[in-house]
Amino acid sequence: MWSRVGAYVLIGLLWLLHFLPLSLLAALGQGLGGLLWVLAGRRRRIALRNLELCFPEKDAAERERLAREHFGWMGRSLLERGLIWFASPARLRRILHVKGNIALSEQGSVMWYLPHFVGLEWVGPAIMLNQKAPGVDIFQRQSNPVFDRYMLRGRQRFGETAFVDRSEGIRPVLRLIKQGYSFLNAPDQDFGIKDSAFVPFFGVPACTLLAPAKIAQSMKMPVQPLVVTMLPGGQGYEVEACEPPANYPSGDLLADAHAMNAWLEARIRRHPAQYLWVHRRFKTRPEGEAGLY
Repeated sequence: MWSRVGAYVLIGLLWLLHFLPLSLLAALGQGLGGLLWVLAGRRRRIALRNLELCFPEKDAAERERLAREHFGWMGRSLLERGLIWFASPARLRRILHVKGNIALSEQGSVMWYLPHFVGLEWVGPAIMLNQKAPGVDIFQRQSNPVFDRYMLRGRQRFGETAFVDRSEGIRPVLRLIKQGYSFLNAPDQDFGIKDSAFVPFFGVPACTLLAPAKIAQSMKMPVQPLVVTMLPGGQGYEVEACEPPANYPSGDLLADAHAMNAWLEARIRRHPAQYLWVHRRFKTRPEGEAGLY
C-alpha cells in the first residue's frame, strides 16, 4: 500500500493542476498516459488481451494503436479528476455537455446504468448539479485511506449521495431505494459467478450480473443508461442520456442481460478507445474452461 504522505502529495498535485486550462491539463494527461503505457506492464497486457478477444478482426498493430489511445484517455481521466474534486460548480457546468434529458427522481427512484467508460466519474456532477432528490452509489474501497476519503468527498460535493461499500452487498441499496433514493449502477464488470450468468460480450462468454434488471423490475424503477464521452483538448465532457434496450426489463433476466450487453457493445464501438480495457472483464470462466489472461 502506498503511503499516506504519497497520497497527500498526489492530492496536492491534483489540486494545483485543476487551476490549469482544460486544454493544457488534457495534454499533460495524454503525456501521463504515454508514461503509464511504458510503466504499467500488467495493465498494458490486460488491455491488449481484451482487445484481442473483442476485436479479432483487427490486426495486432491496430489493436496496439487502440490500446495506446486508451492509455492516453485514461491518463487524462486521472489528472482531470482534480476538476471534479476541486473546481467550482460554474466551471464544471461550462465543461459538462449533457445530451438528452437526464431523468430526475422527484417522482420516484431511477436506475442510472453507468458503463465503465474512462470518463465515468463525470456522471456524478452531471446528475448532482441538477438533482433535487438523493442518490445511492456502490463503491469499492481504496487501499489507501487518505485517497479513499478524498475520492468519496469529491463524489459527495453536489447533491445528496449515499455510498454503500461493495462488501455490504445489495440490501442497504434496496433499503435506500425504498426511501426514494435513485441508484447509480455501474455493473458491467466481472464480479464473480454469484447472481451472474455467462452472457456473450463481443462474442466471448462474460460473467454478467443479472441483478440490474431484477432490481429495476422488482422496485418498479425506470432505467436510463448514461454514457460519458471525453472530448478532445479543452472541449470538455459529453454525458449522453440514452434509451435502454427495448422492453428492458422484460421479466426474463437472461434475455435482459443479453440485450444490455448487446446495447453496450454498440456503444463501445462508437468510441472503443474510451472503454475501460484494463479491467479483466473475462476473468471468471465457465467450469472447465481455461483462463484467458
